[in-house]
Amino acid sequence: MTFYPDQRNVQQMVHSNASDKEDNEELQVLGYTPTFRREFSNLATISFAFSILGLCFSVAITFNTPLLLGGPTSVTWCWFIGAINSFTLASSIAEVVSAYPTCGGIYGACARLSPKKYRPTVGWIVGWLNLLGLIVGLTSTESGLANMILAAVSISTNGTYATTSGRVVGLTIGLLVIHGILNSLRTRYLAHFTIPFMFITLGATFLIIILLLAMTPRSDMHATSYVFGADGLINGTGGWGSSVSFLLGLLSVEWSLTGYDCTAHICEELHRAAYAAPTAIVISYVGSAVSGWILNIVLVLCSGSFSDLPGVSGSAFLTIMVLRLGFRIAIALWVFVCITAFFAAQTIIQAISRALYAFSRDHGLPDGGFFGRTTSSTQTPLRAVWLTAFLSALPVLLYLVSDVAANAIFAVPAMALNLSYVIPIILRRIFHSHPEVKFKPGPYYMGDGWLGAFVNVWGTLWTIFICVMFSLPTLLPVTVTTMNYAAPVTVGVLAITGFWYMLGAHRHYHGPPSGPSSGPGPELDAEHNVLQKADPGIVEGDA
Repeated sequence: MTFYPDQRNVQQMVHSNASDKEDNEELQVLGYTPTFRREFSNLATISFAFSILGLCFSVAITFNTPLLLGGPTSVTWCWFIGAINSFTLASSIAEVVSAYPTCGGIYGACARLSPKKYRPTVGWIVGWLNLLGLIVGLTSTESGLANMILAAVSISTNGTYATTSGRVVGLTIGLLVIHGILNSLRTRYLAHFTIPFMFITLGATFLIIILLLAMTPRSDMHATSYVFGADGLINGTGGWGSSVSFLLGLLSVEWSLTGYDCTAHICEELHRAAYAAPTAIVISYVGSAVSGWILNIVLVLCSGSFSDLPGVSGSAFLTIMVLRLGFRIAIALWVFVCITAFFAAQTIIQAISRALYAFSRDHGLPDGGFFGRTTSSTQTPLRAVWLTAFLSALPVLLYLVSDVAANAIFAVPAMALNLSYVIPIILRRIFHSHPEVKFKPGPYYMGDGWLGAFVNVWGTLWTIFICVMFSLPTLLPVTVTTMNYAAPVTVGVLAITGFWYMLGAHRHYHGPPSGPSSGPGPELDAEHNVLQKADPGIVEGDA
């Protein structure tokens, strides 16, 4: 049978509508009323996941930490160690997201993974931990981009234009406003805008790798003992032992490869979400982990004299590129690195706004559900978008305390997000046979045998270890300016919100819903009726 272009479009609409209907029915079973349009294709979803991790810019922002605290060997091996171990956590989260594909992500899954009497408490803790990690993660991304832009300006002026705390704060807030405006668009435009992100991110990464290897003379490349061995162990902590200084390099990989759950927060905007979301999480994680390790090895291999780093710009990554590629090529590539950071912030703010929307929808915020509503003109949570931008502007004020204090905005996301990740994983194992839980796996499932259990348990143990490491001050002796504020900030937020919950929030917050909703949202129902009038066969699924 011959299909003409308009007939093909109808067939695509038939298939898409049928799968969307199944997704929306599953969402209602999970207790939510569908309100978003499902307009993210598989390619857009994978590209979204890649841009969240933002490999190229993530390495550029955090490269100084392992290099200056533990030395070149810390850069190389901490990425490898961290990526391997954290994959157990990423795979475990993909399994949970596949089973419960809602925009609440792991927060929404807690209602299904714990008995009724624990659901409000668990949902409250996971919700606030996840929001804290995501919001501060956006702050670190935007401030990192601001520092990258200012570093380029500084090196272009031979250091006469200095990077000051005030300039970082001002530029960060300006970037948040820009991303707030972009995220005010409809989902359809956001999906189309997202598609090229993955190609630009991976393209920039491999172009930098190839050019560094091609333009660095073999005689100037470091020996393997410097890249992988004892010659590359340089303790820059001022007091910690060599083992601790080496392990502090894990901050780079953990920050770079954290946030993959953001894909879960757009589940209600995906076609075949139970398949698309976990697939995107796993593919983007593995691709970013492997590419990132190669990039780190090449950077160390071509890094030149250690004493010249991080250089005038304050960025060892940029200094190495200028040394090997020349100023013009390095700055041209740096523009693309900055673009990948811009893309990452664009997707992160979209994910956070959906998480805030979900938490407000469940009365977890003191707003009476004000931020848990979508705007009729775009069918997106515009109120939550601008709340995200406002809240993410607050942590950047730490730069006005000191640069070391500002490091907390890189440690807090890794700590808070990882803690929020392990709670549903632990619940899944403790209450797997409880009559009120009845875990129903999704398409991505590691099974109930030894493999699934090992991955879940190892991911939990690794997270505990990481949280301990990220609580340590990176420089000794400890003063007001060298204090690591990651643990105090995380514990402080939990203490304040916990006190608030006991005082009165428990009266209106009862956890994420765990029972069927009444039906589709009015906007989606109206759209469905219009489609049915246009072609009744589409609704019936006839081809």
